[in-house]
Amino acid sequence: MSVLPSHLKYAETHEWVYIDENGVATVGITDFAQESLGELMSVTYPELGTDIAAGEEAMSLESVKSASDIFAPVSGEIIAINEDLEEDPELINEEPYDGGWLFKIAAHDEAELEDLLTDDEYQKLIDG
Repeated sequence: MSVLPSHLKYAETHEWVYIDENGVATVGITDFAQESLGELMSVTYPELGTDIAAGEEAMSLESVKSASDIFAPVSGEIIAINEDLEEDPELINEEPYDGGWLFKIAAHDEAELEDLLTDDEYQKLIDG
């Protein structure tokens, strides 16, 4: 069973998001997703300053098994990328909810979180 922090919201496309008190959304992939992908080899980052809509492709990850598109769980402007992943993409495998975060968005509308899944709802999704 995958680890699912309850303070996060989850997308059906296996991204997680946490919005802080300043409206900054940190985005990563779930433990389930990183396990499914296998060992990550490289990261293709989104461009800083890009305005992105919820559900739009933001970046991609390449693993030993396949390449996978990563989608924005909320709309906003890309304001940071996790540069540590360039040299150490395995951080995503090792710490999907901590050091393996992918990018940060200045969220346009925090109400979009209501369209995402809770940890229990996401668990039901991955349990099939």
